[in-house]
Amino acid sequence: MQGGSPFDIFWLLIIFFSLWPLFQQKNIEWARLRLIKKIEEKRKSRVITMIHRQERLAFMGFPLMKFITIEDSERILRAIRMTPDDMPIDLIIHTPGGLALAATQIASALTKHKSPVRVIVPHYAMSGGTLIALAADEVIMDPNAVLGPLDPQLGQFPAPSIVKAFKMKKDNLKDETLILADVAEKALNQMKNTIKNILLVKGYKENKAKEIAELLTCGYWTHDYPLTVDVLKEIGINVKTDVPDEVYDLMELYYQPGLTSSVQYIPVPYGEPKKENIPIKKPH
Repeated sequence: MQGGSPFDIFWLLIIFFSLWPLFQQKNIEWARLRLIKKIEEKRKSRVITMIHRQERLAFMGFPLMKFITIEDSERILRAIRMTPDDMPIDLIIHTPGGLALAATQIASALTKHKSPVRVIVPHYAMSGGTLIALAADEVIMDPNAVLGPLDPQLGQFPAPSIVKAFKMKKDNLKDETLILADVAEKALNQMKNTIKNILLVKGYKENKAKEIAELLTCGYWTHDYPLTVDVLKEIGINVKTDVPDEVYDLMELYYQPGLTSSVQYIPVPYGEPKKENIPIKKPH
């Protein structure tokens, strides 16, 4: 029996290094599922995650940026349908936002679930992620986590700014500009009504629901402005900050080791510094 040639060994190495990212990704997915099951058993709930981080394609290793899509809403709606009416839902979200249609579908489905719904935000849930958070009976955030404004975006421009520019200069406008202003006004009204209806279902009084909806959509902040826990409480949104430790552990499993990180630290918690017992010399 003849031994393998160097050329054969070369091809075996090519196959191994090509498949290794796939094995690595599957191992991370299994670890995530085990931890999700642990959280479910502890909290007696259905745990659903929507984590949008930069991921690597399993085969070639190219990074992809993710956001809320129709596929996300389809999967979350299916998970909600599979959850008994008497079982709470814990939705862990980490997202920059995405399609308004998908976020609205998810939020609407959460409001219809008969048991308590808790949305947990360990870091941030901007734009459509904020809309989903408003559909929860409890919004649980890290003390430093943020949500974001909900002003609709038309292309590269925010709808409130389009409407404001139209009111400032009504004369000698092109038909396209008039149409854009009309669409922007419709988008604003639609989002305001969506937010208000969600908050009414969650027990907010009508005046408060209307006030919050107006503030989040009117363009008072830029679209990427971070709304901290303190700001959210100030405008009247019920927020808690007791994020379970297991959620932070789960987020660590979405870290991609193949991507170079600019942040480094010794990954152990530090306690109080120990006091050394230094003998005191008495004067002679």
